[in-house]
Amino acid sequence: MIMKFQFAHNNFNVLDLEKSLKFYDEALGFKPARKLEGPGFTLAYLSDGGQTPHELELTWIHGRKEPYNLGENEFHLAVRTDDFEAAHAKHKAMGCICFENEEMGIYFISDPDGYWIEILPPTM
Repeated sequence: MIMKFQFAHNNFNVLDLEKSLKFYDEALGFKPARKLEGPGFTLAYLSDGGQTPHELELTWIHGRKEPYNLGENEFHLAVRTDDFEAAHAKHKAMGCICFENEEMGIYFISDPDGYWIEILPPTM
């Protein structure tokens, strides 16, 4: 029997859910598809508006004050945009670009908790 698996979501833990929701909406247009409240935590699942079934789960642990240890931040989420130049200009104006690789034609933005999101052109 061969089992099939499908990507569902990635998770980022955040210190300030409202600040993160605002960032992801402004920077990428990702909006909450649903929220789940639990004892001492809130999960917010962000959607790209149905372009893909993949979601980004933001986990807020109520009362946590210390930043999460992201190590050397070698992991990241990658998204593709249909207008790379406009996206770059927007992210530059927001001040969230943290690394550019002009040779590869990509760049990274950093969210309020320091997670990196790779921005790809439409054909990469």
